[in-house]
Amino acid sequence: MRRGKQGASCHASVEEWASWLTRGAAGRKKGTAYFFRLCLARFGSIMLAMPRNPRVSLGGYCYHVLNRGNGRRTIFRKDGDYAAFMTLLREAGQRTPVRLLAWCLMPNHFHLALWPRGDGDLSAYMMWLLTAHVRRYHQHYHSSGHVYQGRFRSFPIQEDDHLLTVLRYIERNPVRTGPVERTEQWRWSSAAPAQGGKPSLDPGPVPRPATWLEHVQAPQTEAELEALRESIRRRRPYGQSGWSERTAQALGLQSSLRPRGRPRQQPADVTARSGTKRAEG
Repeated sequence: MRRGKQGASCHASVEEWASWLTRGAAGRKKGTAYFFRLCLARFGSIMLAMPRNPRVSLGGYCYHVLNRGNGRRTIFRKDGDYAAFMTLLREAGQRTPVRLLAWCLMPNHFHLALWPRGDGDLSAYMMWLLTAHVRRYHQHYHSSGHVYQGRFRSFPIQEDDHLLTVLRYIERNPVRTGPVERTEQWRWSSAAPAQGGKPSLDPGPVPRPATWLEHVQAPQTEAELEALRESIRRRRPYGQSGWSERTAQALGLQSSLRPRGRPRQQPADVTARSGTKRAEG
């Protein structure tokens, strides 16, 4: 059993915890070790049966992926920073079988639409990309510490008009936030004209209309934006309700579909509780 600085187990089974507590019982009040052994015996099965982490890296799904600078600080300070990340995007696609559908780099965050082929490919792709970018950032700016606010966020997307809505959201980001008036004017996105060093795009599972840039340029509805932001916040599958429920089940994301907060009491429950209290009084 591995131990930390204070002698406690870092990765221990219920039985190892009980053994450690028993061996360390000397100096404690009588019955303390027995109490902990009883707790472990009663609740150990619950501890071991806790749900696994969501399986959000299955292949075959399209995903919207994003990350922000730590404390929302700027991570792309100059053209060279953007160009270096584009190079890393291209190399990440060569290393891992993940198809890039759209991308956009902003001063303090980025958006990607990815289509991994196999299970685990999305995680491998993003781990290499972020690690390589953080290494380059620290070497270039002689810095240390966290560059990103944490692990990347992602959610799966249904392969129909919902996917086109996400691609529009990604490529329209510079217009929505203000740096430019037209999507193609922002050099650091997949909507910009082709230039040397840009990563190649996969056409994806859903054809884009011939007038795609004009389609991207048109403002999205407030309902579309709010649904997308909710998917970003909660990693909720973005699609029709039936597809979202099936996908959440497959990826272990059921909690993303549940309402937040405590469930409201039904009127019948409130009446029954009130009657019980009056009877007890």
